[in-house]
Amino acid sequence: MIIVFGASGFIGTYLVDELVSTGRKVFATGWKNIPHDYYKNKNIEFAQVNLSCMADFDQLPKENIEAVVVCSAHLPANVQEYDPQHYIDINVTGTLNVMEYCRRIHAGKVLFASTHSTVAQLWNVDRPITEEDQRSIIYTGDHAMYTITKITAEEIIKHYEKQYGIAGIVFRLPAVYGYGPHSEIYEDEKPRIPGFERIIRSVISGGPVEIWGDPTTGRDLVYVKDVAHAFVLAIDNKKASGLYNIASGIRTSLEELVRGVIDVFSQPNKDIKVIYRPEKPNNVSYLYDIRKAQQDFGYVIQYPCKRMLEDYKLEMQIKRFNHLIYREIKST
Repeated sequence: MIIVFGASGFIGTYLVDELVSTGRKVFATGWKNIPHDYYKNKNIEFAQVNLSCMADFDQLPKENIEAVVVCSAHLPANVQEYDPQHYIDINVTGTLNVMEYCRRIHAGKVLFASTHSTVAQLWNVDRPITEEDQRSIIYTGDHAMYTITKITAEEIIKHYEKQYGIAGIVFRLPAVYGYGPHSEIYEDEKPRIPGFERIIRSVISGGPVEIWGDPTTGRDLVYVKDVAHAFVLAIDNKKASGLYNIASGIRTSLEELVRGVIDVFSQPNKDIKVIYRPEKPNNVSYLYDIRKAQQDFGYVIQYPCKRMLEDYKLEMQIKRFNHLIYREIKST
């Protein structure tokens, strides 16, 4: 059995679906109870678990656990009112509780979804970022406490690996794209529409579309289904260990992304006007070296930019995992 913490969220929901499609038995958990009926209808066991409350772990299985996956976290994108204690409670105490649970039930492997904010000062370097690069975080802004607690969680996992032999696998994830509960996010405690969603909305409505900053600036775009598949591959592979960049390994420029969205989402014979706004701030660039994941457990990108956009559109049309959208709008 695979236990997934964070199965009420975006990546966790896609991961549970991927695991079940491969014939795995899954026990899903989340801090919100909203997906309970969704999982019940699929004959998947679900429990509402607050990671910071050790008593909640008593609901979970205690035998025959192949792996534990931690996708849950206290995220800046979901924070309306900043309180650093919440990051400690979920990301640090919660991880400690997960590892104690794993120690007690003799789980052999833990997989942890972390953040690429741990190398934020390397984002605009002119080379791929590797796993060997030292952490270089930014100590200001709404991601600072989130990143600090994620680093602490990574070190807790490493301690339990060395002390108790629980294999620890950490996925360093950039922004993960896909249809889900993030058409609006919080930034510095204020709701805003992310650039990717803003572009899609503009194209669907007939334009125009604005490109902010330098149109040649590129980012490493990774799709949620590739991330979910990476977790499955790492669960299956005994060689998998330590830190991995889980990204696409491809730098996609703002220009390429906008043109791709226009190609996929625009109405037939509709000419979408593109307006360049170089004065607007949007010049963060990053690229990740994914060779370690390729070599260790056969990680292969199945959704490069164009296919990602096509699948995103399909997911949007069929309203897949519609229960995720309950927290979509944050400005009301």
